[in-house]
Amino acid sequence: MASTSTAFNAQRAIRDLRALAERTGGPAGARRLCWTPEWVEARALLREELSTLPVEVEQDEAGNIWAYLRGETDDLVVVGSHLDSVPAGGWLDGALGVLGGLEVLRTLAAAPQRPQRSFALVDWADEEGARFSRSLFGSAAVVGTLDLNILRELKDKWGNALPEVVAEHGVHIDQLEGCQSRLANVVAYLELHIEQGPVLEHKGLGIGIVTGTVGIERERLTFSGQAAHAGTMPMGMRRDSLRAMSRFALELAEIGKRHNGVTTVGSVSCWPGVVTAVPGTTVCTMDMRHIDAGALAAMFAEAKEAAQAAAEAEDCTVELEHIFRIPPMIFDAALVDSVRRAVKAVEGHEFELPSGALHDASEMARVVPTAMVFTQSIAGLSHTKEEDTTDEHLVMGLTAFHQAVLEAVNPGS
Repeated sequence: MASTSTAFNAQRAIRDLRALAERTGGPAGARRLCWTPEWVEARALLREELSTLPVEVEQDEAGNIWAYLRGETDDLVVVGSHLDSVPAGGWLDGALGVLGGLEVLRTLAAAPQRPQRSFALVDWADEEGARFSRSLFGSAAVVGTLDLNILRELKDKWGNALPEVVAEHGVHIDQLEGCQSRLANVVAYLELHIEQGPVLEHKGLGIGIVTGTVGIERERLTFSGQAAHAGTMPMGMRRDSLRAMSRFALELAEIGKRHNGVTTVGSVSCWPGVVTAVPGTTVCTMDMRHIDAGALAAMFAEAKEAAQAAAEAEDCTVELEHIFRIPPMIFDAALVDSVRRAVKAVEGHEFELPSGALHDASEMARVVPTAMVFTQSIAGLSHTKEEDTTDEHLVMGLTAFHQAVLEAVNPGS
């Protein structure tokens, strides 16, 4: 097992995180929405630190920032995450992986000998998708899973078109394919992230071994009935689309419980949407997640049946519109074993858990060996200004991550 260099300083990484929060945060939370000046400011901090190291810094066609440290061979170990945040988000989500990776890069650069394998730190562009609703933009571009026809039609809440906004940052969607060359020689990808959920805290643990990321099925459902006067239409004669949707929402929760997955109706809107009218049309979103592909497929099939049954029960119809889909991504066994050794060395256990949230690792796992380290999230909170992790657990995560990366960079040491 690789030993930990004396140059590694977890507290320095935490100081970097706090400096980032001071520059791009505040009482309302993080302000690093992608493709905005605050996001550019966050990246400026990263570039400032990289300028002090013997690395090659490049921005690819998707807006991802890469910092390369050349090793004895061209085999490339990549670590990274994202500096962008959701509006009023937390100080650690994504940033921990980037600035933790920066500290690993400092360690490797300070070592008396070059690493056996080359190393790269990447800050992925627009992981959150909070502005244009397309998560994992930068990593998906590198892996080649973006649909350019969809990208051309995306707009933010202010009506700005994605192609025009990203072009202001040197990103042209017709040239995105060029960034796929970044995968050449990549032999491993590792990512450090907060859990964003309550499992580790519930177990009384500071860090954990991530086995993979869940698959997701996301749909928009439109229940159609008949709008009518709230006072004159008898209950038994109504075609109430909201009642139909409500039946579906309750059954969807039971589907998630039966399969030990998670299911969510995240948004609901009704038309005409006034207190004196029976809702003639109700639109809702459905999100379902599971680490097992077979279970996810069964959940989806049952959800479609439940939607149809709920609509028929209220003399309504229902249509489903696909929004997003990604299969479960099971991480590389050998790389997960490396994380397991590191977590056991740091905290003395081998607790594993899947990630219920997507990460850039979800895309990278499609094409290269991938693994992740999680740190505990206090109260399981993320995507909110209350997001936090104790310094003790941050140090554990940073230390375990560093050890796992060293194993990958200097195999057999």
